[in-house]
Amino acid sequence: MDKNKKIVMIIFALVLALLAGCENSTDIANTKDREHINADTNTSEIKKEEYLKKLNAMEESDKNIEAGTTMVELNEQASERYKKWDAELNEIYEVLKAQLSAEQMNKLREEQRNWIKHRDETAKEASLKYEGGSMEPLEYVTTLANLTRDRCYELVEKYMK
Repeated sequence: MDKNKKIVMIIFALVLALLAGCENSTDIANTKDREHINADTNTSEIKKEEYLKKLNAMEESDKNIEAGTTMVELNEQASERYKKWDAELNEIYEVLKAQLSAEQMNKLREEQRNWIKHRDETAKEASLKYEGGSMEPLEYVTTLANLTRDRCYELVEKYMK
């Protein structure tokens, strides 16, 4: 009889452990769902002021970078600067997708396509004054970076809530 009680107690303990384990995984899944919903909500609630502070900090960081001494270094720095601002522009665009109505987003999408054409043409035109020289690619990428930086500020000021 004592042996039967032990077996029953062990089975009972195993059942409780299994039930507790199932409950924890459900709690974890629910917590992850809540975190995902909160993250989505937070993304669409990012305030204009926060982005302006971020953009200002990025611009300040650009000013504090020690300039390279060779054309290769200068080109690499300009390219990294452009990539940084382009990534920020894409992030801003994604936030705006969550904040704007479908109609507003369609207008912005068309405006953005036109801006990209303008940016590329302007950069090409600016670089032509150094056509064939080592400064041509540097001027092209620097102009891309400057225009992209300006566009980040423009989108935040004009569209972000």
